[in-house]
Amino acid sequence: MEIAIDSLNVESSYKLLTGIVVPRPIAWVTTINEDGVVNLAPFSCFTFVSAYPPMVAINFGRKAGNMKDTPSNIHLNKEYVVNIADETMMNDLHQSSFEYPSHVSEVGELGLETAPSTIVRPPRLARAPASMECRFNQQLEFGDTGSQFIVGDVVMFHVRDDLYSNGKIETEQMRPLMRLGGPVYGTLGQVHRPKPIPLSEQTIYKKG
Repeated sequence: MEIAIDSLNVESSYKLLTGIVVPRPIAWVTTINEDGVVNLAPFSCFTFVSAYPPMVAINFGRKAGNMKDTPSNIHLNKEYVVNIADETMMNDLHQSSFEYPSHVSEVGELGLETAPSTIVRPPRLARAPASMECRFNQQLEFGDTGSQFIVGDVVMFHVRDDLYSNGKIETEQMRPLMRLGGPVYGTLGQVHRPKPIPLSEQTIYKKG
């Protein structure tokens, strides 16, 4: 099947992309609004863009042309926390994706416990196996709908003790959630490790 771009609208293009670009990690973001209310929402167009200094990026779409609460709060305070949810938090994560009024805290409505951040003002989720305190770095806009690609500097990592070993994260033990197309989530499932290629069979390229 061939699908021409000019046959698509915003919704149909979104459904295609989110069904093909899978699985996607989920940034479960905590921010604070101008009244001090803690906002919580998940975003699955999320990645890192620099290893050092560590920087992460999230793409925020608009709702009916309007900026969503999370990017609005990020612009207001320049600070936020990216939490990573595990399998046990799926229902809470999904519930937090619904539209709540700006003055209502999803954290409070869902009965989630928070913990103070070390550097930034917004709190982190206490049960999250990993969290990253972030400060706004820059924003780029893409497409006809004004999607906001926000890049942030990670200023503090929080990792559950049992997940950190020899400088690495035990991803299988973290059991992170991932997003598929539509209101569907995935887990790591079976993990495959390819056999290492013997040095004698590797192609070695020399410089110069």
